[in-house]
Amino acid sequence: MKWSRFFAWFTAALAASVVLIILFIAIFGWNWLRSPIERLAQEKTGRELRIQGDLSLHLGWPWPRLRAGAVNFANPSWAHEPYMVSAEAVEISVDLPQLLTGVVAFPLVRLVAPKVFLEQGSQGKKNWLLDYQQQDEKARIRIGQLTLDKGTLGFDDSGAKTHIRSEITSFDLPPTAPDTLGSSGVAFNATGQYRGLALSAKGTGGPVLALRDETTPYALQVDLTAGRTHIKANGTVTGLVAKSAVDMRLAVSGDSLEQLYPLLGIPAPATHAYAAQGHLVHSGNTWRIEALTGRIGDSDIAGMAQVATGDTRPALTADLTSSLLDLEDLSPVIGMRPTPEKQSTVKVAKPLQATPAAPPASPTGVLPDLPFKTDRWSSMDADMHLRAKQIRRAKELPLDKLDVHLILRDAVLTLTPLDFGVAGGHLRAELTLDGRSEPIRAKAQLKVNKLLLSRLLPKAAVNQQASIGEINGMLTLSGTGNSVKQMLATANGKVGLLVNHGEVSQLLMEKAGLHLWEILELKLTGDRRIALRCAVADFDVKQGMMTTNALAFDTAVTTLLGSGNIDLVHETLNITLNQKTKNTSLLALTTPIYVRGSFAHPNVGIDKGRAAARAAGSLALGLLSPLLALLPLIDPGPGEDSDCAQLLRDAKVHSHP
Repeated sequence: MKWSRFFAWFTAALAASVVLIILFIAIFGWNWLRSPIERLAQEKTGRELRIQGDLSLHLGWPWPRLRAGAVNFANPSWAHEPYMVSAEAVEISVDLPQLLTGVVAFPLVRLVAPKVFLEQGSQGKKNWLLDYQQQDEKARIRIGQLTLDKGTLGFDDSGAKTHIRSEITSFDLPPTAPDTLGSSGVAFNATGQYRGLALSAKGTGGPVLALRDETTPYALQVDLTAGRTHIKANGTVTGLVAKSAVDMRLAVSGDSLEQLYPLLGIPAPATHAYAAQGHLVHSGNTWRIEALTGRIGDSDIAGMAQVATGDTRPALTADLTSSLLDLEDLSPVIGMRPTPEKQSTVKVAKPLQATPAAPPASPTGVLPDLPFKTDRWSSMDADMHLRAKQIRRAKELPLDKLDVHLILRDAVLTLTPLDFGVAGGHLRAELTLDGRSEPIRAKAQLKVNKLLLSRLLPKAAVNQQASIGEINGMLTLSGTGNSVKQMLATANGKVGLLVNHGEVSQLLMEKAGLHLWEILELKLTGDRRIALRCAVADFDVKQGMMTTNALAFDTAVTTLLGSGNIDLVHETLNITLNQKTKNTSLLALTTPIYVRGSFAHPNVGIDKGRAAARAAGSLALGLLSPLLALLPLIDPGPGEDSDCAQLLRDAKVHSHP
């Protein structure tokens, strides 16, 4: 009986308590909770929470729902805006099971006419972290889905030169809209500055922002311009915070790929204007662009590229092809200054801020002198392969294809190989640029393999389709500097080129020997091919000065022997060629040939004093007898054949250190 009376008493008391609570809520509502909630927020965060509107609570398990009107939550004192969140109304659902473990999580949040300002300050402080110092990454509210009826969003990070303001409005979608958006959506536009670049963006999305929902794709369309880079994207993002999956069509254009670095952190080289599009997908730690097509300058590009994160540094992998590569489009990559006459057909974004004019062409030389930006090399590793089927170039450069494999690892850039198809043969280089040192340490090895003289010197060949000799050789150089010009100005190494057997234009060689009679004869009868016994160019390179060890061009009628140097520091030429005629010429102005001047303006001439002396002697003797006038103009020959075997042996030794 006692237990039954106790149970009855307890049941009655409990029922009475419930009735009293219900009566209290019915009379006074839930507004009495405002003060306790405000005090709790002040105690836990050190910031003021003000609820000036009505408060209502809808009980339920496991997510009770709370609604409050006229809510303001203050910013910490260091922030620029007074409030982090202000809204006409806030609706939240609270995850009770997580709350019992000490984790504050709101599965659903709806803000009516909000003003939200997020800010990152100095020393890692973030106003959305709710500890007293705003530095504890665990002291944040986890929000699953967020609905914004309309309002303003702002983000400030002075250290990163980023200040963005965005306006959001709701709208009803037409029946033709994608099913993923539902019947309504939000439109947004943003302006400001991102990492120092003027920013303008607009777009649309679904009505509910799936911040942490990693199962439901969120439809998103974005049209963004940052600085001189224009990005358009259309597709879906799953989990807007973690971006667990991305599936979007992407189009990007701009003045230079180099300008992507502040936006994406990718250390791309300087280029001409570009435009590209592809299919962007993201899963796990990999971002991948498939079906990539576009143009850089006047060159087409296609293939794939991906970036893998999660390691010490992001790793870029790319496999690209080009049907037609304009050689001029490679000039910014190696540090060449832009040429005013370069006209690109690519349309780029209109600038949102004043952009400095491109630097003028170098007035001092032709070697690339713009520095490489090695401070960016340590931000990413890369493994890229580019193949060009056809090359558009100057007629004087008989290039026909390109195959290059670029590897960037630990701030060391290597090209292994850099293979050009040239004049029917190959220029195959292996280049290493060590960006870990200041200045860059550079090493280069270039192999010249089977270049055809007929294609290298088409105007000198009798039959341009005939192979009349192959050039082979080796170049090995090492130097230091932050530009190609500086590297060559400090270079040490060897350069060796050789041709063993072949044929060459007789008219070309008679002109080189200044054999006037033979030139006249060949002009009347037509050119012929003559034997090319050998050709050798062997240079030592010390501190940017190329000095001849051997320089010879030996044919059946004339041998040219050269000496002198090529100055890579000042970009000047100082080469002297002496002719050794093998057959007697009745009318010749035999005199040394000088190759002088700068790389930009080379000058080929003869010793005018010696030629004038021979002509004066001929004139003086002609006063005595017309026949004697020919004596100073006769080249008696015979010049001896060069020791080609020895020259070739020496050249091979010098070109293979």
